[in-house]
Amino acid sequence: MFTIRRLITYACAFVVILGPHAVGADDLAEQEAQIGRQVHAQLEQKGEILTNSPYYAVLDPIARQIKSVADARYNGPFTFILVHEKQPNAFAVPGGNVYVTDSLMRFVENREELAGVLCHETAHDIHHDVVHNLAKERRVQRAVGIGALITNIATGGQYAPIVNGLAQFDLLKESTHFSREVETAADLTGAEICAQAGSNPWGMVWLFGKFDTAGEGAKVEMLSDHPTNQHRITDLQRHFRELPALFAPYSSDERSATPLERPQAPADEDGGRHSPN
Repeated sequence: MFTIRRLITYACAFVVILGPHAVGADDLAEQEAQIGRQVHAQLEQKGEILTNSPYYAVLDPIARQIKSVADARYNGPFTFILVHEKQPNAFAVPGGNVYVTDSLMRFVENREELAGVLCHETAHDIHHDVVHNLAKERRVQRAVGIGALITNIATGGQYAPIVNGLAQFDLLKESTHFSREVETAADLTGAEICAQAGSNPWGMVWLFGKFDTAGEGAKVEMLSDHPTNQHRITDLQRHFRELPALFAPYSSDERSATPLERPQAPADEDGGRHSPN
């Protein structure tokens, strides 16, 4: 999620999050909405939100199609907003805002690839992934801290550097494992949302393949926040086979894709606030 993860962390510092199982649905929705408002305000302050961009002419019709399915599965309606970043990416924030970088709009080659990214991001909000992840990270950090403290007291601090180092390694392993599970779940739910909305979910597979070709996904999976792209492709293909009634109508042949008709976007986009949905 690049810089947005830090923005979400800052926003959560002002919101008391007890976790989705400790509060009612209405309270959870309000907590997520507060996070969303904080992040949006920070993005506005940084000047990253694009307004009146010609790329909305491409984004909005696809967003409306996805909303027809995704809105009913979340606390409220989704809103899709363009932001200026060098990295092709999209990120969902609690509360229903999905931010799409202008670089991604130039990177994707067809309508199905863009829809796949957007469906994946709505799935993160539908699963309440940010709230779940923050709650789990706090539990792990508390457990690691208490264990290290007890060991240090028992040994008089003799092995403090080793104990603390191992504790941090355990925390890293736990966090990355959870993140891989979250991303895989969002891939599968996102593919279902795309298919139910009438968009070919194979666009997600095609895009992951392009990330590998472009070098965007060349990471060591054990130390990455995301599964490798090939892992994600394999999981999606398995999911498609397991639900033939939903996915069989869609072609895996990329030649069936709908090319994006990109507008000529100015180098520096600005203007009044855009309300895309």
